[in-house]
Amino acid sequence: MQHTIFGKTGLKVGRTGFGAIPIQRISYDESTAILRHAYENGVTVYDTAFGYTTSEDRIGTALSHVRDKIVLCTKSPETNPAGMLAHIENSLQKMRTDYVDVFQFHNPDFVPRPGGEDGLYDALVKAQTQGKVRFIGISSHKLSVAHEAVGSGLYDVLQYPFSYLSDDKELALTDHCKTHNVGILGMKGMCGGILSNAKAAFAFLRQYENIVPIWGIQKMEELDEFLTYEANPPALDDDLQKTIEADRAELLGNFCRACGYCQPCPAKIPIQMAARMEFLMGRMVRERFVSEEWQQNMRNIDNCTDCGHCIANCPYDINVPELLKDQQTKYFAAI
Repeated sequence: MQHTIFGKTGLKVGRTGFGAIPIQRISYDESTAILRHAYENGVTVYDTAFGYTTSEDRIGTALSHVRDKIVLCTKSPETNPAGMLAHIENSLQKMRTDYVDVFQFHNPDFVPRPGGEDGLYDALVKAQTQGKVRFIGISSHKLSVAHEAVGSGLYDVLQYPFSYLSDDKELALTDHCKTHNVGILGMKGMCGGILSNAKAAFAFLRQYENIVPIWGIQKMEELDEFLTYEANPPALDDDLQKTIEADRAELLGNFCRACGYCQPCPAKIPIQMAARMEFLMGRMVRERFVSEEWQQNMRNIDNCTDCGHCIANCPYDINVPELLKDQQTKYFAAI
């Protein structure tokens, strides 16, 4: 396992991290086996969140016996200081630990600061002085918020989406983080499952020495694939570059990144999937999406009330209803 120094935290961490959203979807026995296999093969960084249902508990079940040898990162979307402190206590209990290495504000619309009327940053500093939090981080999907947080000098770690679909402005954020010695957790390296070439994704992100990608793992074979690349990092050769260029030509533009901040939809439209249906059908098991259930899900797009919730909450300023209608048209034409 290659290692890097995680920004101003000074922590020496493995360059392959574990994103613990997907382990919610499998059995406890499976998640325990996968998490322990990751640790036994040198993975030291594990990222989760208060809102990821049983994810924190599964990490505690699998890894509490090696707590001092791993870096635990979690986060809370709470906008009330007391509520956030309660989330920290809950996370500590679930993960069976006395402290969190990196506690992050979970995709706020603004950058919490000391003395702010919201009181969030001061509350997190309080938890830090109590020894419950070692380092302060922020998770964001908004480039402006990310840059502001990094430049403020208030944050030790930034979590942001990085993949080979990232544009030059987003990739420039890595230099900004390097200048301010801020560690980077790179989320959505596979763009929520749309990218299918893990080797290309790994090779692309390995170029950036200050990014620790947190690959979302649900199956042992997925973990083993990334561990194979970690043991023998693939070069970004002409073949992989051609794959990246082809995917960029197909996917860039009005593209849903599956961040989920448009949810819940009042009309019960599964936006994260429906807005990417054209690509899901072409890149995953097609039969999964031509079922009666999914045909009904796509018909539900007609129930959109134009309430504006999805547009207001999309970090990428996508006209979500327009994208959904386009995907609905293409879906029914394809089946």
